[in-house]
Amino acid sequence: MGLRFELWVVFFFVTGIVGVILCDPQGFLSLSCGGTATYVNTLNITWIPDDDYINVGQTATTNYADTTSSSMNTSVRSFPDARARNCYKLPVHNASSSVLVRAKFVYQNYDKRKRPPAFTLSLGRAITATINLSKADPWTEEFIWTVSKDYVPFCLFHIPNGGDPVISSLELRPLPRGAYNSGLAGPRKNFLRKCYRINCGYTNGSLRYPLDRYDRVWDADEDFSPSHLSVPLYTKFSLNASLATEVPPMAVLQTARLLERKNLLTYDLPLDELGNYYIVLYFAGIVPVSSRFNILANKGIVRSNYTVTSRNSSVLHFTVEQVRGLNITLQNISFYPLINAIEVFQMVDLPPETSSTTVSALEVIQQYTGLDLGWEEDPCFPKPWNHITCDGNLVTSIELSGINLRSISPAFGDLLDLRILDLHNTSLAGKLQNLNGLLHIEQLNLSFNDLTSFGTDLDSLVNLQVLDLKNNSLRGTVPDELGALKNLHLLNLENNKLRGPLPQSLKKEDLFLRTSGNLCLSFSKNVCNSPGDAPIEAPQFTVVPERKHRGHMHIAIIFGAVFGSICVVMLIGLLVFFYMRKKTPTLSNTEKAEAEIRNWNAARVFSYKEIKKATNNFKDIIGKGSFGSVYLGKLPDGKMIAVKVRSDNTQLGADSFVNEVHLLSQIRHQNLVSLEGLCHESKQQILVYEYLPGGSLADSLYGSNSRKFTLNWIRRLKIAIDAAKGLHYLHNGSEPRIIHRDIKCTNILLDAQMNAKVSDFGLSKQVTEADATHVTTIVKGTTGYLDPEYYSTLQLTEKSDIYSFGVVLLELICGREPYNRRSGTPDTFNLVLWAKPFLQAGMFEVVDDNLVGDFDMESMRKAATIASRCVERDASIRPNAAEVLQELKESYSLQLAFLASNGQAS
Repeated sequence: MGLRFELWVVFFFVTGIVGVILCDPQGFLSLSCGGTATYVNTLNITWIPDDDYINVGQTATTNYADTTSSSMNTSVRSFPDARARNCYKLPVHNASSSVLVRAKFVYQNYDKRKRPPAFTLSLGRAITATINLSKADPWTEEFIWTVSKDYVPFCLFHIPNGGDPVISSLELRPLPRGAYNSGLAGPRKNFLRKCYRINCGYTNGSLRYPLDRYDRVWDADEDFSPSHLSVPLYTKFSLNASLATEVPPMAVLQTARLLERKNLLTYDLPLDELGNYYIVLYFAGIVPVSSRFNILANKGIVRSNYTVTSRNSSVLHFTVEQVRGLNITLQNISFYPLINAIEVFQMVDLPPETSSTTVSALEVIQQYTGLDLGWEEDPCFPKPWNHITCDGNLVTSIELSGINLRSISPAFGDLLDLRILDLHNTSLAGKLQNLNGLLHIEQLNLSFNDLTSFGTDLDSLVNLQVLDLKNNSLRGTVPDELGALKNLHLLNLENNKLRGPLPQSLKKEDLFLRTSGNLCLSFSKNVCNSPGDAPIEAPQFTVVPERKHRGHMHIAIIFGAVFGSICVVMLIGLLVFFYMRKKTPTLSNTEKAEAEIRNWNAARVFSYKEIKKATNNFKDIIGKGSFGSVYLGKLPDGKMIAVKVRSDNTQLGADSFVNEVHLLSQIRHQNLVSLEGLCHESKQQILVYEYLPGGSLADSLYGSNSRKFTLNWIRRLKIAIDAAKGLHYLHNGSEPRIIHRDIKCTNILLDAQMNAKVSDFGLSKQVTEADATHVTTIVKGTTGYLDPEYYSTLQLTEKSDIYSFGVVLLELICGREPYNRRSGTPDTFNLVLWAKPFLQAGMFEVVDDNLVGDFDMESMRKAATIASRCVERDASIRPNAAEVLQELKESYSLQLAFLASNGQAS
């Protein structure tokens, strides 16, 4: 007994030393959910806040003292939005490897309501567990999964009347390649949900990292049988090759439960639900003799005559199907049956993936809307996307009413399994098109739009049963093709501009036809007049005056004389008025503008003749946009100018144009392009700006004669800082405050020394009230830069500019345009959706290849972080211009220090 005690002392001393030496290993991710600070726990594992790994959620904290996971504190994140996909994205460094995901859920009455919630959680495409904190608090779930992507999606979902989901901690641990492979390699690529992990024969608490370098938690062997046995420790021990994948800890293998006097060694393990289970049994010969025994599961023999030899180890994997409980028995044959560890996992089937064609089509549709609809991962699992209904892994219904589509994207035609499509009130215009691939469509709602033509796709919709086209602008006659749709039962054409005879093929008993509110629709050919019919003339009539009595004639003469006198007086008054007006000089629009601008003591007023001469009759175009063209010009004193000429369709009223010039003339800042003057004559609206020879930032990044290779990281940061200074002035330095509304790379211009200035305030909006939080206005801006919250609410704020500026920062970091459908897959078209997850996770694979080896990691991390914050969908959590400027300056300082330490010039 004394020897045994001494051996245990040596064992714990050695493992304690190992625990001190080891540090937080590569690939560990430990999230303190709802936490606000990073800390290191007693196991030397670093815990960090979860903010950068989650899309939504609210945070609450509790004083609950966590003693089971060696945490220094416990926080709680709650999810009050029942409609949201409350998901974490946990980055994985090696795709196709196995990972362990462990989550802990704590309520402990943190909200003082005494209502423990119940909710479900998902991993990948599968709903994996239901958490009911009224039954156990805290509650821990652990999973093993072979991932195919570079991240693990982990989500929480509300259930009816279940309360708000909560989570306290979330851990990811990489496992060796091939670990638990026989349990993970099912026909649907199962993943494993842990039920038991028992350190057999050991009763002194659980063991985990650093004893287990993969941080699996091995629970004490208790409550399974009335007796336990820990056998002596051997210092020399060899792991069999069969254990090379799971690699159980030596500390676990060095203890066992041993059968001494009875014929059977039994574990009774209750299970939560009927299902298939994967069992792993570990054996090690830690006694001086070899043992032979039979292994039974639920009274059925799994392996007979199993042998464990002294100082050798082995592992046995097997599955049991459709069971509610598990009984593992070792039946003695010779000497002492023993078992060192047991793992039991529920095998969870992943649902089949939705067709890649369908997924790509939906991603393109989401890009087409210009909105973030929350369409991520698989459309049907674990829960269908917003606006979508599924039947298994088939997308069968889409409802996008109220979203501004303008036209039907060709991608809709790739949704081959669609049964119901609701696009009512989506601003559709023109002809009905791009539906010919919907062979299974049964219900099509295109009402309350501005469609003008039936198009040519309807005859292919052979299964169509309901077609709702009411409240459009359809013109002409109803096509015969509609009558050929044999399954059509309801056709609603109300409130259009249709006329003429209806196809006789629509005259059938099983078709309910609604046509009210049109010019004239009927099955009769004679009811409506065709456009070629002669117009019906108005009836002619003659007015015969009544004979007047002679006594009335005198009254009429007197009345006529008085009326004539009044007219003469009025005529004389009018002549005097026009004579006086003629003597008063009238100012032209140009003269009015010139007078007002002179009062401002700012921009110069040019004549159209001067503009033509300066631009050599508008010879050299240096830019073009929706407003018109920009020409290079040269003034008589040799100064170069940029002349912006508005096109006819962007002309403003005279007052509006003067107001815009007034706004522009007040802005003077070294990082804003200055207005030199204007011209407002000959129906022209022309603005004259200072000329910057460096062109736009877009030219340098993407132009044909690109200077991209000269834009190293320090120069890109300097450009970003210059632009941020200009934006900061607009938001905070001018009065009134100005929201630019069109921040983008083409509106950031460079001088000869690569100093940047923000240009083009043509779409800008003034905030005249000091305490105003937003301006309600129609959406204007550029695709790829447009703030999604502004797009959906029409409420313009300074944070809308911050979003656009964040896109510019992503362009500087990644070296690619904000929206590009020319290459890649739909999930890479949008720069924000593609780059943001990588940068938030500190993964710099998306950084421009031309910057590799050129940047300091901390400098890039700081810039990437502020860029990611700028493009948050929720405007309230975006930084302001001052914060952005400060973070960029710090990033710039870090890069300067990096260059100095490497002996490089900036």
